Amino acid sequence: MDFYKKRIPSAEMLGLRSLHLRMGLSDSDRNHYFNLLKGYEGEVQFDAMTRNLTCDCIILNDLLLTFGGNEFQIDTLIIFATLIHLTDIKNFEGDHVYENDKLFRLGSDFELNNPLNQIGRCETKLHQLLQSLGWKLPIHPSVIFINQDFTLYQAPIDKPFVYRPQLNRFLQKLNQTPSKLTAKHWQLAEKIASLHQAQSKNAKLPAYNFEELHKGIFCEKCLSFSVEVEGRTLVCGACGHKESVGASIMRAVKEFSLLFPNERLTTNVIMEWCGVIHSKKCIRNVLEKNLKKYGVGRSSYYIFD
Repeated sequence: MDFYKKRIPSAEMLGLRSLHLRMGLSDSDRNHYFNLLKGYEGEVQFDAMTRNLTCDCIILNDLLLTFGGNEFQIDTLIIFATLIHLTDIKNFEGDHVYENDKLFRLGSDFELNNPLNQIGRCETKLHQLLQSLGWKLPIHPSVIFINQDFTLYQAPIDKPFVYRPQLNRFLQKLNQTPSKLTAKHWQLAEKIASLHQAQSKNAKLPAYNFEELHKGIFCEKCLSFSVEVEGRTLVCGACGHKESVGASIMRAVKEFSLLFPNERLTTNVIMEWCGVIHSKKCIRNVLEKNLKKYGVGRSSYYIFD
């Protein structure tokens, strides 16, 4: 087993997290953020399980692809020699019921998006993409319900649903898949990974500006702004987590660049953004060490290589 493409948080989720911490979100945006976060946590759980696979396969995580002008997202793609496993991971929680090809929360008329529709669309688009690349591998789709506190009543047995108690058997079956990969399979994985888009064209953040956002560096562990500089270390007063000042500054720089991609990275701007770092020399040294500098004096700025 090889992880050819690892999973990272989406730019949309990171952007919403920053805005949630620095200015607050509307109810709808906050719900969207926490849904993204919960989904990501479920996907990471599945990643931890697939790391134990010993069969000859290639794993591509978190793919955002476009074919025929239409975007489609794949949580986990597992390439074997003669087939491909397509998985959609759902971190739903609580009691649900399946009626007339629809998914509802038990005891309510709240309808969730049917994951079969999503994975069916992904399967179709993936087939088309593979054919355009000269491949005709069969695709085996599965919807993984990763949360152990999820129950689906009246669940049809002929649907590709996999529940938490079944995951070990599901992974054992994957491990027993006969497979001997060749260079061509690696070329296919490389091509698919190269088509990944960093951000969906449909992802949008709520309106914001620099002035209204809370300044400071939040703890990378508990997300509290109650941090202080002690020598070369940033210490969280809420949870006690410690991080080097250099790493914390670069984390803040990346966050600023995500929210303001068209703004120049200058020492003064980053100093104001960080808030808690009061040494301009310290910030300048970190920027010069990690970024590429343009210009001299007050007109100088930095960019990522």
